[in-house]
Amino acid sequence: MSNIKKNIVTGLKGYAMGAANVIPGVSGGTIALLTGIFSEIIESLNSLMDLSVWKLLIKGRFKEFWTRTHGTFLFSLMVGVLLSIFSLANLMVYCMSHYPVQTWAFFFGLIIASAVYMIADIKGWKFLDCLFFAVGIALGVVICTLSPTTTPDDLWFILICGAIAVCTMILPGISGSFILVILGKYDYIMQALGELNIPVIIVFGIGCVVGILAFSKFLHWLLGRFERQTMLVLIGFILGALVKVWPWNDMTAVAKAQFLRNGMDVASAQSAVDALLETGVNLKSVIDLQTEGAILWAIIGLVVVAAIEYFSKKSQAA
Repeated sequence: MSNIKKNIVTGLKGYAMGAANVIPGVSGGTIALLTGIFSEIIESLNSLMDLSVWKLLIKGRFKEFWTRTHGTFLFSLMVGVLLSIFSLANLMVYCMSHYPVQTWAFFFGLIIASAVYMIADIKGWKFLDCLFFAVGIALGVVICTLSPTTTPDDLWFILICGAIAVCTMILPGISGSFILVILGKYDYIMQALGELNIPVIIVFGIGCVVGILAFSKFLHWLLGRFERQTMLVLIGFILGALVKVWPWNDMTAVAKAQFLRNGMDVASAQSAVDALLETGVNLKSVIDLQTEGAILWAIIGLVVVAAIEYFSKKSQAA
């Protein structure tokens, strides 16, 4: 394969990773494993943490620096990832505002299926395994139920969100977008990407860079020494945090979406929701809950993960 074709293929794999990282429940790390580039990503990131590599750059030995850091590979990959994220952000904003029940149901199905497959990969369960798993579930429930429904939009918090989310984006099975959901910033970041809110994008990007450089070695040390325990806690955490992804968790958003689909503008839809809330009416009694659509999209989410796992195992066996 020529270098140009190889770089295009890498870019397409990056696009798939970016698409996965936009969707809570699907991990970019899983896509990297599926497409056979996970090891090279980890090797590239680890090389960026090597001071001797940066000394090459300081000394002006750019070509050697570029080779040691897999520069062409990383550049092609990041172009694909960024193109994917920016092209899909507006779609996700639209889906969240107009079809929140179906969208969250789809995410719910994705996350449930991902967790099931991750549990199935862990063999020979013992008492301590169950304990780590239970701790993870408890942490997920506690953090998601005690965390505020709204979190600050200040740039310092966006920086923290980027640093935390990016660490999970490189782990197979763990979704970085899901972490943004837990932090209450998924909608905000997607909207910032869709509207090209440059200050927010830059700060979030800096957080991602800082996070991946600061924590990538620690995360892989942790997985190298305590992989089983770490994964059990993470899987439990994902399941416990599902309370945050329940399709009818925010009935105000569901009601607003119904008014938007009926042709109202955003301001009118919000006013209509506020008027209903002032009457003290239970929104579930007057709003279409779209249960059938939620079930359908949850099943679609399950099927998507099943397909990814099937092709992943097929490619590994080849």
